[in-house]
Amino acid sequence: MNRRTLDPTSSPLAALVVHLRASRDAKGLTQVGLGKLVGYSNVYISNVETGKQAPSLNFVRLCDAALETNGSLELLWWSWKNGSLIPGFPEFAAKEREALAIRLFELDMVPGILQHLDYSAAYESAPVRRGEATQEQADERLKLLSVRQRLLDRTPAIHVVLDESALRRPIGGPAVMARQLQLLEHLAARPNIVVQVAPYTLGEERPFSHAVTLLTLPNRAMVGYTETLQRGFLEQDAGVVSRWAGMYDRLQVNALNQPDSLVVIREARKDCERHAT
Repeated sequence: MNRRTLDPTSSPLAALVVHLRASRDAKGLTQVGLGKLVGYSNVYISNVETGKQAPSLNFVRLCDAALETNGSLELLWWSWKNGSLIPGFPEFAAKEREALAIRLFELDMVPGILQHLDYSAAYESAPVRRGEATQEQADERLKLLSVRQRLLDRTPAIHVVLDESALRRPIGGPAVMARQLQLLEHLAARPNIVVQVAPYTLGEERPFSHAVTLLTLPNRAMVGYTETLQRGFLEQDAGVVSRWAGMYDRLQVNALNQPDSLVVIREARKDCERHAT
């Protein structure tokens, strides 16, 4: 891989290497200087940064600490290890890790960073049963998700709007859904997390037909992310992202406020609990 032409969207490993280089440069460190901090030779670091050698998880974690990258390198490492992730997601995941604010809209399931472990495991087990993924790939995705969920403690502001269908789709069955919905209630009590429900009654007034994420970065720039079945798209055009932000603002206004949303979540949880017994 060539430093001047490396495209971070070309692969998870390329995204990791670009982020490592940029983080090292931002700290004013040479490869020798970084090597002294993390206990690896500059030859090893050069091989990693040129794609000649894949980095170890231990090296990546030490670099995260030395470069103060808040675990973003480890996140990209897991993205690389898990080759079943769709193109575009690793680049988004690195931005997500830096974000000062995250705004999410999800259609028919609870977003990953808010998922209960049992809910995540149930969802990931289905592609294995269908022969669309291996158990190893499912396990790697769960490890990646556990790294992403640290955002709940590190991100100053997280705003989530869930379509009501996300509360009704029985991932893992009634008992698992009850635990997931209870977790949403607990998370909504945190000062940095707001949870709203977009009710079915919004009908055609719901502005989004796809799941959307908006990230506010440390330089106050905003980026957006959405997915198709084939790949993820990190949208950085200011005009496009501004329109998405306006649509999200309208969604927030039209959705139920948080107290009323929690009533709906609680009722859905109790319904699941009744069916689980």
